[in-house]
Amino acid sequence: MLLVETFVAALEAPDGRLDLAPSGLNTRMLPEIRAIIELCSRMRSVAEVSAMLKIPLGVVRVLLSDLADQGKIRVYGTGRGPGQPERALLERVLSGLRRL
Repeated sequence: MLLVETFVAALEAPDGRLDLAPSGLNTRMLPEIRAIIELCSRMRSVAEVSAMLKIPLGVVRVLLSDLADQGKIRVYGTGRGPGQPERALLERVLSGLRRL
């Protein structure tokens, strides 16, 4: 399961555009999925995605995990090993959430 401080970013198609094409047999993309991919055109934390799209954190974590499995986004992690997240990172996330 993705942590709230995990960073994610949408992958670009070979032509440099975001890969918004649906995968599998489903020919329609849920609006939430499209919004997540567009928002993640630059690296974002899981918490930012949830707050900016006003989608519950648990739902965003599941959707991002599905998108990662489909190869639509890349998961970068926090850049830290196991243990407590860095205080500066948490302060940046909190600051970003307050700006919303």
